Amino acid sequence: MQNTRVAVIGSGSWATAIVKIILNNVGKVSWWVREEDIANHLRKYRHNPHYLSSVKFDTRRLSVSHNINDVLREADILVFCIPAAFLHQGLQTLDPSLLQDKTIVSAIKGIVPETNEIIADYFHNHFDITYKQFVVVSGPSHAEEVAQEKLTYLTVGAKDPATASMVSTLFSCRYIKTSISDDIFGTEYAPVMKNIIAIASGICGGLGYGDNFQAVLISNAIQEISRFLDVIRPNHRDIKKSVYLGDLLVTCYSQFSRNRRFGQMLARGYSPKYAQMEMNMVAEGYYATKCIMEMNKEHGVEIPIVEAVYGILYKNKHPVKAMQELEGKLS
Repeated sequence: MQNTRVAVIGSGSWATAIVKIILNNVGKVSWWVREEDIANHLRKYRHNPHYLSSVKFDTRRLSVSHNINDVLREADILVFCIPAAFLHQGLQTLDPSLLQDKTIVSAIKGIVPETNEIIADYFHNHFDITYKQFVVVSGPSHAEEVAQEKLTYLTVGAKDPATASMVSTLFSCRYIKTSISDDIFGTEYAPVMKNIIAIASGICGGLGYGDNFQAVLISNAIQEISRFLDVIRPNHRDIKKSVYLGDLLVTCYSQFSRNRRFGQMLARGYSPKYAQMEMNMVAEGYYATKCIMEMNKEHGVEIPIVEAVYGILYKNKHPVKAMQELEGKLS
């Protein structure tokens, strides 16, 4: 795949890790970063100054630009890594014609708050991208561990088998194993919900709940995710696979989980606004909670953990009270 033309859109930790992964398999990557000073820093010092700065790049194999259309024009496979909360704003200057007849890969674990759409639906509805063009890359995959080349398993979700195989090969390397799924909607919605659950896990940890309760919380959470997926996007999926259950587990337990850390800060008395400012990172679960609650008005699925987090984030409910009420709804 050395001559495959690939662009990565985004400059955060996961985007940086993905550039590192893909450079194992292609000769050159086009990379869009929003800020011109970051682009200049990458060219001069060979690393991202804000995220995974220990990762060094051969800049001869990078084409870095803060002009998104220039980057899209250079590639046939476009990998989007912009946080969902900023995707709508970040694509305002994008020329839609540059997306046509290209493979669109989402490595975004979130939902677009302005429209309450997962990424596949957002590109389909706003840029006329067919679902056959669209690919999801997901699974338990903290960027920090990928940067350290620790073994990671990713799932490539796509409707078209040939496209799935191509993207699977693009992401495979010594420390990345890939599998293929046709469940593009489940592999998008499950990460959205697991980010919310991770906030609940962080809140519980911050309040002093032990491992026994955390196990109950997470075992109830995977059932909650399954119920929601079965109603909103029915499919013959195995919820125990790593792209669903594995991703939930790592986000709830890992030291690298920003959503878990966000929940811990809420338990310590931070407001949602100040917790995000202190972290200087996006906790996707904050935005996802409101979106899932609004979507569920139409479906009425039983999602008590999401409801508890929503009460804390948007109804000013005290974390102690919200978790005490949740205790009686778990089994």
